[in-house]
Amino acid sequence: MPLLRLTVHQRSRILHFKCFATAVDSKLPQTFVEKVVQKYALGLSPGQIVRAGDYVMIRPEHVMSHDNTGPVISKFKAIGASRIFNPRQTVFTLDHDVQNKSDKNLKKYATIEAFARSQGVDFYPAGRGIGHQILVEEGYAFPQTLTVASDSHSNMYGGVGCVGTPIVRTDAAAIWATGQTWWQVPRQIKVELSGRLSEGVSGKDVIVALCGTFNNDQVLNGAIEFVGDGIAELDIDDRLAIANMTTEWGALAGVFPVDEKLLQWYERMIAKQELSTFSSSRSGSAPPPPIHPRLNRKRLDELRSKTITSDPDAEYAAHLKLDLGSLVPHVSGPNSVKISTPLPELTAQKIKINKAYLVSCTNSRASDLAAAAAVVRGKKIAPGVDFYVAAASSVVQRDAEISGDWATLVGAGARVLPAGCGPCIGLGTGLLEDGEVGISATNRNYKGRMGSPKALAYLASPAVVAASAVTGYICGPDHLQSQERFSTQAPIHSIVSTPARETSTTETGAQPMFPGFPSSFAGTLLFAPQDNLNTDGIYPGKYTYQDDMTLEQQAKVVMENYDPSFAITVSTITTKIGKSSESNVKEGVVLVAGYNFGTGSSREQAATALKSAGVPLVIAGSFGDIFKRNAINNALICMECPELVRDLTESYTPHRKRNQGGLSGELTVNPGWKIQVDMSSGSVYVTTEEGEQRFYSVRPIGQSVQELWTCNGLEGFVVQKLQAQAA
Repeated sequence: MPLLRLTVHQRSRILHFKCFATAVDSKLPQTFVEKVVQKYALGLSPGQIVRAGDYVMIRPEHVMSHDNTGPVISKFKAIGASRIFNPRQTVFTLDHDVQNKSDKNLKKYATIEAFARSQGVDFYPAGRGIGHQILVEEGYAFPQTLTVASDSHSNMYGGVGCVGTPIVRTDAAAIWATGQTWWQVPRQIKVELSGRLSEGVSGKDVIVALCGTFNNDQVLNGAIEFVGDGIAELDIDDRLAIANMTTEWGALAGVFPVDEKLLQWYERMIAKQELSTFSSSRSGSAPPPPIHPRLNRKRLDELRSKTITSDPDAEYAAHLKLDLGSLVPHVSGPNSVKISTPLPELTAQKIKINKAYLVSCTNSRASDLAAAAAVVRGKKIAPGVDFYVAAASSVVQRDAEISGDWATLVGAGARVLPAGCGPCIGLGTGLLEDGEVGISATNRNYKGRMGSPKALAYLASPAVVAASAVTGYICGPDHLQSQERFSTQAPIHSIVSTPARETSTTETGAQPMFPGFPSSFAGTLLFAPQDNLNTDGIYPGKYTYQDDMTLEQQAKVVMENYDPSFAITVSTITTKIGKSSESNVKEGVVLVAGYNFGTGSSREQAATALKSAGVPLVIAGSFGDIFKRNAINNALICMECPELVRDLTESYTPHRKRNQGGLSGELTVNPGWKIQVDMSSGSVYVTTEEGEQRFYSVRPIGQSVQELWTCNGLEGFVVQKLQAQAA
């Protein structure tokens, strides 16, 4: 029985997953995020309360995919689906590789468009803009809704009070087919912004400073709620930039409140929409202008009448404070968002640059282009510097052209790129080459992200990027006018202690085993002594949208940006693995890494490449949640063991510190250890090269994840459920 013949009720139940919400208690306080998720959670009993830590089924308002729509289509068809469950829920935007005019890429884009037309899905072609910007402009990301995207920067929707969070390709296929997927509600974190920004300090400086100041995973895998009297002083574009880069800070969502400034912003948005569809009232026979399906006064009035706020006694896992009035312009890097430096320090060093970028969904809105235009007006880009500019969308570019800011930038020597991601994702014209230095208003400066791994990348506000492009070295607009107004002081900040709260978690101890799941995982241990090893390091961006890369080809380039020899090392080990005498033991290479492993983008190849190379299990101090979600959905097991990471660090790294390679400078250490993990008890048995026996423990994984593994991931799980429902 094909999916088309299933009833809506059958299709909505096929993803029934072992998900739990907190016991019924109408008096339990909730945060803003928890309340929004409550609206979109399925299968709750009356009065059941959603809180951090709960596993819930969600039916999001919208789901967006971009250039990765092609692989999602393949997954969608592979699970036996033929019609999208709710076409109005789904949005396609082509934005990543828009400079690529090859026949292969144009064919891919045409295939995606044809599929969208056949399914009745809203489709935005290459050139319309970056998907996240489009979702805000067109009202898909709307206050007090839950909207997801198959891209890590869906956090940006929080700038307009929308709970935006990333999903992965397999999740997207599941939502297309069923309208829903699973989610674990993140821990809740309060970030309090007080005071008012000084002139010349922007939202980009706020998030760059936050990433560098609170850089010990304080917000890792959390949902941030921004509060405080400083928020009323932040423009919506500043809020969008801050929310966008909560991804790099390590959070799964970063949400601003729905306040009067936001409501007035929507008033102007709706007025602009009405003006574009103006119909003369003098013509009695003329039909009224069409009402925008998402940005309209009725929806805004409903929002005003039903504003959601956190309960006064809502509980948070952490409370961070930043005084906006103490903040000076900051620059991130090089090659890490966890390093942020007051601009005057770098200005004094006169760090020469080769390329400057005003592109991406972070800082290429009209106000950003205006800030950069104000800096370069009457000046020229420095000799030897390439300054690349791309609007966040065609709407933004049109507004900048009308204001004259676009002409100012071009007249100063800026090189125009189409509205899209481009250099930010490492695609198209203007990438950093070996030995070059770049400064960018984008969101990521990971090694190799914007070109060569041997280049240096810094992040800054549009005004600082423009000033640097004019002088040829990192500086701000004040430096051009010989007015150094800012000091090198660190911003005033603090961490408020919060009482621990119980969340819905699986009990530790021996776990029952799902039939078919291995009793243990065993093999040679390899150690990557690196914290924050991001997905660009695991699977380079230049391969991400090569949709015809086979699993075998992925395995050959895994970890290429981190350690080019990693794939060969793993292959050499796995070719020597014989058949285990125990049929229920999964053998391979067990990779051990530092903290926040897999931070960064939502590319699922970071997980599939490791698994395909022969790594069935990754152990780390902690994981980036998007990577862990990809891993679970693709049957790669992830477990946390800080004690094992500590012992390996003490024995095999210089000065007993990670992020410097091994004792001989090697990026991947092979200490000659053998490891076996009992999957029921979580017992970890290690035999060193000298024959010493060591014992550790990890938290066992539950049967829900075990079941997904036996199905070879979420895709196989959905296939089985579809087949069972159709039988």
